[in-house]
Amino acid sequence: MNTYEHSVYLDVAKCNGCTTCLKHCPTEAIRIRDNHAVINGERCIDCGECIRVCPNNAKKAKCSKLSAMDKFKWKIALPAPTLYGQFDNLDDVDYVLDGLLKIGFDDVFEVSAAAELVSAYTRNYLKKQEVKKPVISSACPVILRLIALRFPSLKENIIHMLPPMEVAAMLARDKAKREHPELSDDEIGVCFISPCPAKLSYVKNGFADYKSQVDVVAAVNDIYFSLISAMKYGEEISTLSNSGVIGIGWASSGGEATAIFNESYLAADGIDNCIKVLDQIENDNIPPLEFIELNACTGGCVGGVLTIQNPFIAKARLQSLRRYLPVSRNFLSKDHGDELPENVLFKEMPAYKPISRLSDSMQESMRMMSEIQKLRKELPCIDCGSCGAPNCRAFAEDVVKGNAVLSDCLIKTHRKGGEENDG
Repeated sequence: MNTYEHSVYLDVAKCNGCTTCLKHCPTEAIRIRDNHAVINGERCIDCGECIRVCPNNAKKAKCSKLSAMDKFKWKIALPAPTLYGQFDNLDDVDYVLDGLLKIGFDDVFEVSAAAELVSAYTRNYLKKQEVKKPVISSACPVILRLIALRFPSLKENIIHMLPPMEVAAMLARDKAKREHPELSDDEIGVCFISPCPAKLSYVKNGFADYKSQVDVVAAVNDIYFSLISAMKYGEEISTLSNSGVIGIGWASSGGEATAIFNESYLAADGIDNCIKVLDQIENDNIPPLEFIELNACTGGCVGGVLTIQNPFIAKARLQSLRRYLPVSRNFLSKDHGDELPENVLFKEMPAYKPISRLSDSMQESMRMMSEIQKLRKELPCIDCGSCGAPNCRAFAEDVVKGNAVLSDCLIKTHRKGGEENDG
């Protein structure tokens, strides 16, 4: 877990130690120390909530610039369907795809096209008797890491299937090799245009035994202005798009779940809502369901922190784009039947280490828990954050672990000082 490479980082020079990020981190990964935030990498899930709420722009994402693709001879763009919702008055996706070619890419492969295949694979996957229900989508890397850290008992519920980004990368590479056999693997570069930083973490770290087929992750908000300059509405352009309603629908919450053609599903968005759903599944406090779609960002991927447009406006634009599209343009071969190709499945799940574990020793964990509960009763329990922890329970844990001292609680110290003066 310590070797996990994160995509979210702190610019210390811009941080003034306010507690805004502290209060919004869903895994309590942030503390305030020496007048600035400190991110605990073992707890961070790269959700980008701290980027979203930071008033000083001190939290950032480590996405690449387009120049990172210069080293490749053949450059392939993988636009996330969220990208289409960023442009005003867009009535044809082909303008975006043509724009990507104009700014330097040699080919474009839509992630939305791969999403339609993944939807079809998911329908087949759900038919298997041995599958543990409810099946949880593997599309959002934030949710995968959240389960790893907070809900390890649900790891077998995760669908053992690659997300559309990876399927698109695989198919795009195969297409390039087929059409250009003179190219070697190292000469083909694949760039995913991402709405969120978590995709970069996924690419850097892989998933269990799987190594990502994506080489570069560029942010939607970084590539947007180059595209605006390249896109010329009214020009005659080639027909490039190969996706329909289902694929483009994946950009918004519920798009993936409705594509399984089964009413026994739940779709939730927003990290707090997702945590509540996972709690309910873990406690068996939810009706029997086939499929669970969870998106860490509000509204789905359209709400990613690396986008330009308001997520609700982007969602409305995508709805308009989908209006005149076919349901899908990507179908499984009849030869497949209900079988799933091995190359779209995870062979292994990652090792899990829950962040709630206080010690590797059960006896020591019980002792520490007892100390935490005892100390918490001594604290004011107003969760003010002045101690540098998000709440009094987290502060009590920090003290017991030796990461803080009791005098860091300013209110308790102030009250004690007042009592001494009264005496």
